[in-house]
Formats: sequence, C-alpha cells, structure tokens
Amino acid sequence: MSEAIRKHTVLSCCVIFAVLILVHGIEAIVIKTDETVLGENCINKIFGILVIFVILRILGWKWSKVGFTGTGFFKNIGTGFLLAAVSFFISYGAELILLKTQGHGIRLGIFTTGFSLTGESAVHTGIGFILMCVFFNIINVVMEEGTFRGLFYQITLTDHPFRYAMFFQALLFGIWHIVTPLHNLIDGDIGFASFAGLGIGYIILAGMMGIKWELLYRMTGSLYAGMADHFFNNCIATNLLHVITEEGIDDMMIVRVMIAQLLSFAAVLIIWKKKKRKAF
Repeated sequence: MSEAIRKHTVLSCCVIFAVLILVHGIEAIVIKTDETVLGENCINKIFGILVIFVILRILGWKWSKVGFTGTGFFKNIGTGFLLAAVSFFISYGAELILLKTQGHGIRLGIFTTGFSLTGESAVHTGIGFILMCVFFNIINVVMEEGTFRGLFYQITLTDHPFRYAMFFQALLFGIWHIVTPLHNLIDGDIGFASFAGLGIGYIILAGMMGIKWELLYRMTGSLYAGMADHFFNNCIATNLLHVITEEGIDDMMIVRVMIAQLLSFAAVLIIWKKKKRKAF
C-alpha cells in the first residue's frame, strides 16, 4: 500500500479525502452532533486524526514529516495568534462601525454557539461549554491542518511541484466545507440557488485560507502558526466572541470573517514574496 500511495499520490489523496468527507457528511447531516450538547461535529475530526496516524504508519513517516515538529512551537503559535488577533481586531471594528451606522444598538457577548449559515444556532453559557468549545476546536485544527496542510500536501509533494501541492490541498479544503451549506440545504433552511452560491463561496474562501496556512507552514517549517490562526478564527471569532444587536446574534459574521481572512491572507502573501526575493 505504501508503494501504491507513492506512485498515485493525487489519486491516493482523493480516496483518503472521500472517506473523510463521507464520515464528515454522515455526522453533520445524519447524526448531527452539532445539535447535541457537544455543539460540535467532532467524530469526523477524531476519525481524521486516526487516519493520519494510520497513513503515517503505512508510509513510514514521522509526525514531524507532516509539520508536527518539536522546534519553534511557542514562537510559531505566537506568530499565528498575533496574525489572527490583529486581523480580527480590524474586522470586528469594521463590523461594529457598519452596524452602528445602520442605527443598531451593539454589545459583545462571550458564549458558545454552533456555527450556522442561517443564524439559528443554539446559545450555551457556562464555563463547561466554553472549555468544551476550546477542546473541540483544538481537535479540529490538529485534524484539518494535519490532514490538508500536512498529509495531503506532503504526499502530493513527492512527485509534484510545490505550487501544485499547495493548490491541490487548498481545493480539497474548500470542497471539505461544502458539507455545511449542504446540511442547510437538506434541512430546508436554504434553497438550491443559495446552496450553489454558498458552496462556490466556501471553496474560494476556505481555499484561500488553505493557501495562507500552507504558506505559513512553508515559511515556519511547522503547522503551528497556521493552527493558531485557524484556532482563533474558529474558536474565538466564530464560536466565542459574538456581536449582539436587537435583531440577533452575529448577523454579519460572514463579513467579519471575510475581512479578517483577506487581511491576513494579504499579509502572509506579502511576507512570502519578500522572503522569496531575499532568497534570490
């Protein structure tokens, strides 16, 4: 099997991805663990970490091969958090200003919710829910960064150039996120036109994020900076720190996330290009 993966890298990644997204879809659409007390689709993430372990054993690779290195942990975590904190400070500010100009009363709240495109997420308060949110988001970034920026990237890189491997994992990462609007379509929360638009938007936005985190991996030599930025986006800006108006919670979350991701993507791309120029 090891030889088959090395000879058919792209196909092998597609087969592994198909298994992962099938489990992801069954959990999100059928089991719906995000609608339970857990508030997260976590089974597919734990399953994904086990898949990474199995594939690494088959290939004879160590975890460091896919970015889980033992050096620079705190420095790279700090870099990722700083990137996310600055980007979201600006995007939260833009969101608050926009809401204020529309005449809304605004306040911030710290509590947990499950992400929803329709804004109908259940609200959970209490330290237990917050700790559970943090824990599941750590599992999430370990699985997604380890799978897409680590495993798929490194497998593809064995017989393809860097740009191909980077864009390939980013495409798979974008497709991975179609499960969310598909869930809403099946539940009848959105129509097919909305699903198509959101699906394309997800592929573009998540794909862009995948490119950004791969560049961070390439520049730092580990997944930790990308994991920290990814964690901040999912846990803090999506699940914990909310903007509340008289009309609801996080009505402009997608604007907040898009502004932050565009800013951080631009920053990483500029730094990447400067480093490349210095290398020559």
